[in-house]
Amino acid sequence: MSAETTFTAPRGMRDFYPTDMTVRQAIFKAWTDAARASGFDAYDACVVESLDLLKRKGGEEIVDQIYCFKDKSDRDLALRAEMTPSLARMVAAKQNELVFPLKWYAIAQCFRYERMSRGRKREHYQWNLDIVGEKSLLAEAEVIATALDALRRLGLGDAVSVRINNRALLAELLEKTGVPRDHHAAAFLALDKRGKIDDEALGTLLRDSGLSPEAVDAAFRLLQVQTLEEAESLLGGPTPASQALRELFDLLALFGCAGAIRFDISVIRGLGYYTGIVFEGFDSGHTLRALFGGGRYDNLLGDIGGRPETAVGLGFGDVVVAELLSDRGVLPSAVESRDFAIGFMTEAQRADAISIAYALRRQEQRVDLGLHAEKPKNFFARAGKGGVARAIYIGPDDTARGTVRIKNLADRSETETTIVALTTPTP
Repeated sequence: MSAETTFTAPRGMRDFYPTDMTVRQAIFKAWTDAARASGFDAYDACVVESLDLLKRKGGEEIVDQIYCFKDKSDRDLALRAEMTPSLARMVAAKQNELVFPLKWYAIAQCFRYERMSRGRKREHYQWNLDIVGEKSLLAEAEVIATALDALRRLGLGDAVSVRINNRALLAELLEKTGVPRDHHAAAFLALDKRGKIDDEALGTLLRDSGLSPEAVDAAFRLLQVQTLEEAESLLGGPTPASQALRELFDLLALFGCAGAIRFDISVIRGLGYYTGIVFEGFDSGHTLRALFGGGRYDNLLGDIGGRPETAVGLGFGDVVVAELLSDRGVLPSAVESRDFAIGFMTEAQRADAISIAYALRRQEQRVDLGLHAEKPKNFFARAGKGGVARAIYIGPDDTARGTVRIKNLADRSETETTIVALTTPTP
């Protein structure tokens, strides 16, 4: 290897320097605090999964979209691309022992081999919220309201809108316009690509899925529907699917979310396992990819060998929300704060410095202890750049007197106290 050779992270993967970790930890904290506030329990799973499990959910084509490999025993494995298959596997394994409904959350590192763009990497962290075994629409309301609560905690409460649809409603509309039910799954997959490909290519996809030219035209017309009232008018009045949406909107209003939600017939969520209401959260200006998405899925547990259970899930990635925080100018501080920095002039003061640091840390203070003797100029220059609130520098005279000065780095004021007072445990 030549002296000039340097290494970088693999394409699409990320390194997190301390300043990056500050942002990541703030996002994780908002996610965790919101999930716990709503009564969700934390879980986790292995990052390597059986390739066959991922195919059960994503189909054979998933192989082209993920990192898959054979292990030394020739088993087909893959890095997880999302958490839902692992959740289903875990629930199915202990289904007779678990108490339903389950409310679980995870913050999982996921990997997907796909074309990168703004807000899309090949590695990301995803917050998953799932409620398993609950038929009530309050499950959908709970996960959506919890996601919006996390955004509020990040200072983005007014920056997001949630677009909601019901695949059952779209199925009713397709059938009403002459698209046979056995073509609906293919139509959903194609229509979900609108905005990602041009309408001419979309029309080709629809025709290739078996739709007649008349049915393709009808499908495009459906995507022009703007309101739930328009959809009901096309169907000749309210239907169970439209009434479910109205009920969900009423429930979300009780959570204080009415201003952030809207009906959107174009929200389809192409993944085939969604069976009912689906939703996606976007920044209000719709300048970024979806922040989160999810919906009702009723068949996944049964598909992997478990007892069928209804479920609602939501996935929320860290990449797009970090972009939105940056765009809105509300990124968390790039410097981690510390309560104290402690330095010493010679090795003779090292023991006192350690004793003070130890005592303060036992009081839950964040203390940066200098690791070698240094001049006061160097110590205060370093402390002043490190997000430190107060500094203690110990010299020979301080040790002789048994006192130290605590310097407030914000206003440069000083207070004096004894070393004994700082190191004596609080009763």
